[in-house]
Amino acid sequence: MQIFLDSADIADLKAAAATGLVDGVTTNPSLIAKSGRKIADVIAEICALIPGPVSAEAVATDVEGMLAEGRYLRSIASNVTVKLPLTRDGLIACRTLAAEGTPVNVTLCFSAVQALLAAKAGATFISPFIGRLDDGGHDGMELIREIRQVYDNYGYETRILAASVRTVGHMRDAALAGADCSTIPPSVFNALYKHPLTDLGLAAFLKDWASTGQSIL
Repeated sequence: MQIFLDSADIADLKAAAATGLVDGVTTNPSLIAKSGRKIADVIAEICALIPGPVSAEAVATDVEGMLAEGRYLRSIASNVTVKLPLTRDGLIACRTLAAEGTPVNVTLCFSAVQALLAAKAGATFISPFIGRLDDGGHDGMELIREIRQVYDNYGYETRILAASVRTVGHMRDAALAGADCSTIPPSVFNALYKHPLTDLGLAAFLKDWASTGQSIL
């Protein structure tokens, strides 16, 4: 599974990129707004930092507006993936941009039939929002499983990008359900390393080693 970071915070992205474990980045208008900077500057800096796909979202709601914004965003860097909403106009714009060779991340997916339409429109990624489904009393992970089955049934190459991930448990379950990628906030990424038994085991090893009085070097 590929790990994307859902952030526009350059400091967080630099720290995560240093691990060599981050495959891409997703942004959205809310994350860009928090940065207080121009979107082109933020996207360009992220793309220079992370060589993998960097999703930059159009904010227009009509086809022509999405196409204009999508083409502009794509011009910022070669690893920009244009992010479009799963609406009728969004799918029409997706089909056009995909035909032009632009990778598209179709976002705000909440059903398997929506995901089917995105695949037919040529989406590179589909982003089901599992956390938001859970918030509404639904099983977000079941959506991942349904999309996986639909895509496998028909050989669609659109990649499932689990989004709205809130916990390490979400990350685990998305991997088990067959998601190709998961986009997670920096707090969840940093929590992936952690387990209390790892800490206890390391402390025991270090204590035993210290008792020998030896040095490896």
